[in-house]
Parts: sequence; structure tokens; C-alpha cells
Amino acid sequence: MFEKVLVANRGEIAVRVMRACEELGIDTVAVYSDADKHAGHVRYADEAYNVGPARAADSYLDHEAIIDAAEQSGADAIHPGYGFLAENATFAGKVEDTEGVTWVGPAAESMAQLGEKTSARKTMREADVPIVPGTTDPAESVEEVHEFGEEYGYPIAIKAEGGGGGRGMKIVESAEEAEEQLESAKREGEAYFDNANVYLERYLENPRHVEVQIVADHHGNVRHLGERDCSLQRRHQKVIEEGPSPALTDDLREEIGEAARRGADVAGYYNAGTFEFLVEEDLDREAGELLGPETDFYFLEVNTRIQVEHTVTEELTGIDIVKWQLKIAAGEELTFAQDDVDLRGHAMEFRINAENAAEDFAPATGGSLDTYDPPGGIGVRVDDALRQDDDLVTDYDSMVAKLVVSAGDREECIVRSQRALAEYDIEGIPTIVPFHRLMLTDDAFVAGTHTTKYLDEQLDPERIDEAQEQWGGDTTSADGDEDVVERDFTVEVNGKRFEVNLEERGAAKLATSGGSAGGQRPERASGDDDSETVVEGDGETVESEMQGTILSVDVAEGDEVEPGDVLVVLEAMKMENDVVASHGGTVTQVAVEEGDSVDMGDVLVVID
Repeated sequence: MFEKVLVANRGEIAVRVMRACEELGIDTVAVYSDADKHAGHVRYADEAYNVGPARAADSYLDHEAIIDAAEQSGADAIHPGYGFLAENATFAGKVEDTEGVTWVGPAAESMAQLGEKTSARKTMREADVPIVPGTTDPAESVEEVHEFGEEYGYPIAIKAEGGGGGRGMKIVESAEEAEEQLESAKREGEAYFDNANVYLERYLENPRHVEVQIVADHHGNVRHLGERDCSLQRRHQKVIEEGPSPALTDDLREEIGEAARRGADVAGYYNAGTFEFLVEEDLDREAGELLGPETDFYFLEVNTRIQVEHTVTEELTGIDIVKWQLKIAAGEELTFAQDDVDLRGHAMEFRINAENAAEDFAPATGGSLDTYDPPGGIGVRVDDALRQDDDLVTDYDSMVAKLVVSAGDREECIVRSQRALAEYDIEGIPTIVPFHRLMLTDDAFVAGTHTTKYLDEQLDPERIDEAQEQWGGDTTSADGDEDVVERDFTVEVNGKRFEVNLEERGAAKLATSGGSAGGQRPERASGDDDSETVVEGDGETVESEMQGTILSVDVAEGDEVEPGDVLVVLEAMKMENDVVASHGGTVTQVAVEEGDSVDMGDVLVVID
């Protein structure tokens, strides 16, 4: 077994992996950006290394910085968690090539084969796993989209080859939208996955999203751990996950599970992974009716990593998936047979995101956890990293925690979830707890007849407003008027020199001898320019409403714009966001360029 594991991630998943390591007697190493120097995963780890500035591309996505931290710390393995570099085959290959460091995950070659969707579709076809009608080679031109639409009809899904979780996916409703959506999907693919290739699929109108957890070792043993139903989604982003699916018969459940296991076996896949499927829903199905083996299902994609919702399967099976990731990477053989896998009861996971569901799920732009009191009791699990009085870091995703509830059956699970969510006391930031409480009283969700389109197309938004008003709580942070002074010191412990950064509140500034701040190696210098943008043009300013990166600038000085025209495209919270003109006029200044990082309140464009 490994002696020391570096966790190349942050937040709750980093802490989740570290807890598994601690139970296996493994020391842990955290990496952190400038924005995360006080983060929970840094507190939890045995040691921590700064890997760059807040921008993920310069820190958590920096291959060399992560591997350098592993080598400096003496870590003999790297666990990527999910997100960031978890599905980056190039990075996995670099780790595999690093002497003395093991990649905790599938082989880089397998990640490339299954992580890129066109290659995965070819592999599944070889394994006799049904796939959605679509292309198995990258689509290069808008003409190919038009031809596909003529053959299969609209809408069409354009998907980034390296994508997942709805990122890099665009829906084309008509031929007129093809060019714009093709370019947008390519941009997102390049921005998030360093891969601008996209492919085409027939867009299923009313599917359920069902996924199967796989674990496989280096000795040829492949096991599936049952399915999870992730059909409650907003804009292709999962919100509530549960298992087993409330819509499948046992026969269909087994058929989908075996298809996943067959696909993993043919691909020579090992470690943990998830095979995702779309299941055709019967819109005439009544509550209590189930989908049988005659139901069509199609392979969607493979997530070559641990997933956010792996907790659901752990609660159902009692199998610690993260521990098995580590054991398999260390060469151990699975000790349980497929027949030993027994799903007990029902489990649900609720993503506790720092978002206001009543404002189109807008992410919080700041704040601190003035009150943070998570629920407890039988069948209640909370995976988190933040603690009371922590500041909310808004540079990355909006997830604060995951609430996982399990019970003897789905009905009891819903009641227990209602109790646990009512107990969850968070003040100082908005969360989607009120939305979750609403869904547990929603007829379609309780009946299990919802599809992936339900939230976007059928749920009355006024009900979300009412839930937010009823259960929203205090989302305003207490004012922090006292000054915070940072002081840098160099200290020596047992012959080793460390750069230490201390914060003192309400104190005057002291002159110090300098030195770098933060972790156990000198911090990487940030190239960001903190100077404010000078507004030179006349007119009203259009400011950024969130932190992010400029993907494209669609106007130039002198352009005439109308209300609703796209000015710039901003990447934030893992999605593209169009910044549009609220009124017509002439562009007198463009203050940003493609690739710029911006903060909330930064001036983007001036319109007179």
C-alpha cells in the first residue's frame, strides 16, 4: 500500500479521499491555489503545497506544478478526485511516466479510449452495447451538422469529445442554429478539456439518466455496483441523485448493469468508473408502473474517475469505492464476487450548492458561513470541507457540501431527507436547500416519473420562488469591519525552512523581512495585474456579474448594438455565459480581450 498520497483536488472530494487514506494508514498531501490557502482540504491534510494563483488553469490544472508538488513531498501516488485533471489522459500519462509516483485511476490509454466520446462509442459498439444514433468520428463542419439533421431530424446534440456533465454540449433546434452552436461547443471543449473535437447525436426528447458504477482490478475482475438515477437535472447538471432507480424493473436493471460490465471488460478498463446510459421514458407511465426489459436504453458516456454521486452507491452497498480505488492502484485484487454485491434500501444525494434557485440558480458571489450546522442522525451523511465562519471561495464550482440520506425504502428515504434538509442550518450565503425541500414534495419526483427535461421545461418557477421565500433563511454575511493584516515569516523546524503566512485581525501593519506566503514550498508568482480598468469611453458600463474567463469578444469599438445582442462570452462556473446588452447604442470601449480573467464588477464594455 502507498505511504503518502497527493490529492490533486480541493473541497469536499479532497477531504473525502483524505479520509479514506487516513483509514488505510496513508499520509496525505494537499495542493491549493492562492484563493484556497485557508480551505478545509488544506486544514485536513498532513501537509500542503501552493501550486499557483486562483485561476484554475494556473494552479489546479497545471500539470507540472501538481507533479512537482508530489515529488517535493515524497508522495508515491496521486489521486485526482473528480473535475480538474481527473479525466485528463495526458496528465495521467505524465504521472505514469513519473518515477516513484502511481496514478490512482484507469490507465491513460484507457482514459483516452473511453474518455473521448467518439472512441468510447466505437468501443461500446464492439461490446454490443446499444449506442444513441450519431457519429463515431469528429464533426468538422456545419455542413455535417446539416446532413445529420436531414437524416435524423432535429434537435441534434453537439457534444465535446472530452466533455461530461453537460459541459461542451449544445442543442441545435434547427439548421439556422447549427453554425453558432457548433462553434460554441468547440470553444467549451477547448476551454475545459483542451480538445475542440465534437460529435453529433440524435437528441432524445424525454430520457431518464441512469448510470452504473464499475470497479475493476488489474487481475481481470470486473464488478458493477448497481445503478444510480440522475434524471433530476438542470441544464444537464445533476441536482439530486438516487439509487436504485425508481423507474426500472429488476430485469431492465440487470440488463443495463451487465451492458456496463461488458463494456468495461472489452475496453480492458480497471479502477473505478461510471458507465452512463439514457433510458427512453414512457410518458404515459403512471406512478407505480415500471419500465421493463422491452425499454430502449443507449450508452451515453464513460466517466473515467470517481463521481460526485459515488456516495449513493456506497450507502447502498457498504463498499468504500475510494478505498478500492487506492487498493486497486496498489495492485490488490477485488475480494468480492458479483453475486456478493447486494443493494440494500434506498439512498439519495443532494448537492448543497451556493446558489439561489429563485434567481435562475445564480451562484453566490461571496459571503461567509456565519452559521454552519449540518444535520445528523441515523442514515444521514454529510461530505463537506467548509466550517462555520469560513469564507466562500467563488473561483471554482459552487458546491458547499453533499447531503446523502439512506433508508430502508424510497418512501422512508424521502421522509428522512425532509427531516435532514430541515435541520441543515446555513446562514450567510444562499443555498439550494429550499429547492431540495420543494422537490421532496413534488408529485412527479415523488412518483419517480420525472425525466432530464422536467426542471427546465415543466416545473413552475413560481414554486421555486415560494420555496426560497419560505425556507431561504439569512443569506447576508455579517459585516467584517476590522482590518486584516497578513504577515510573512520564515521559520525553521528540525532543520527545514518553511515560509509561513499569518493573519491578524484588528492590528496595524508591521514591516517584515518579506518572504513568500502559504505552504511548504515558495509560492508561485501570479502574473495577474491588480490595477483597475480605466474607463475611457463615454456611456454606461457593462460589468461582469461573476468571476470568470473571457472566451470571446463579439463586439468592437464603434459597433452599433441592440438590446439582447451578445457582447462577450464569459466562462464561469464551468459553463459559457452570454453577456448581453441591456440597451442599444454605440460601443465606445472594449475593456477585455479573449483569454482575460475578470472578477465580479470588472468593466467589460462601455456603451453610449
